[in-house]
Amino acid sequence: MRDTRESRLLLVLLIAVAFALITVDIRGGDTSPLNGPRNVAASVLGPVESGVSGLVNPVADTVHSVTDASAQHNRISALEQQNLQLKQQLNSSDLARGQSTELSRMLGAAGAGQYTVKAAQVVAIGAAQGFSWTVTIDIGGNDGIKRDMTVIDGDGLVGRITTVAPTTSTVLLASDPGFSVGTRMEGSGEVGVATGEGTGPLRVELLSAQAVVKAGDRLVTFGSQNDRPFVPGVPVGTVTKVENDPGQLTRTVLVRPFVNFTSLDLVGVVVQPPATDPRDAVLPPKPASTPASKSANGKAH
Repeated sequence: MRDTRESRLLLVLLIAVAFALITVDIRGGDTSPLNGPRNVAASVLGPVESGVSGLVNPVADTVHSVTDASAQHNRISALEQQNLQLKQQLNSSDLARGQSTELSRMLGAAGAGQYTVKAAQVVAIGAAQGFSWTVTIDIGGNDGIKRDMTVIDGDGLVGRITTVAPTTSTVLLASDPGFSVGTRMEGSGEVGVATGEGTGPLRVELLSAQAVVKAGDRLVTFGSQNDRPFVPGVPVGTVTKVENDPGQLTRTVLVRPFVNFTSLDLVGVVVQPPATDPRDAVLPPKPASTPASKSANGKAH
């Protein structure tokens, strides 16, 4: 009990002294007698505070740097993702524009020949059913496609349908060595048979050995009975060389096809033939000038 009473008296005394000092300091203002001790305490404790602050600030700066770096990384990732999306949209736009142009050209050719076509996209290329030059398109029996229909694009003859599944079809390209089609020369009407040569030009055997033909002349399809597998008037290609084989019953010419078989994309399947033979109406306008060439007798024109 004695110790407790003395402790309480000491506590009361200290509180009284503290209030007295506070009162004296407030009333003294700038002339307060406590300014001196306060300045001494500041001089002693100031460096300690600065040291502690020097230790704490780098740690805080490091934490802020880590936080900022993480935020910066997130911003960079977001920008990269946006850039990728913009590139994809641009590529899609370019592809759409390219396909729109191809479709317009194909529909223009179909309109010139009065063919009713159903547009399709090439979805695969490669060997099928033992053929080496084939493509698969994304329409089939469900779309009214049948075997031995003519396939064209905006440039001319692509090939013919060989097999039909419900949603896809196989097209034998005109470049296949097993492919053949009846042809007719522009203007003269000379008839022949074109066969594929793979990556080389088409080989056309004109039925008349006396046919007058020269490089630069153009051919179209002659047409088949009941317009299957070929409708008439589809552009085939341009003569690049006339072979001189005396004594032969036919005349052989090499023909560069209008169609690029290695870059096919949009094609059209002719589902309704024209009412009349369009003859040469589907051929593009002739170029202003043609390369120097030779006729059947070998003389330059």
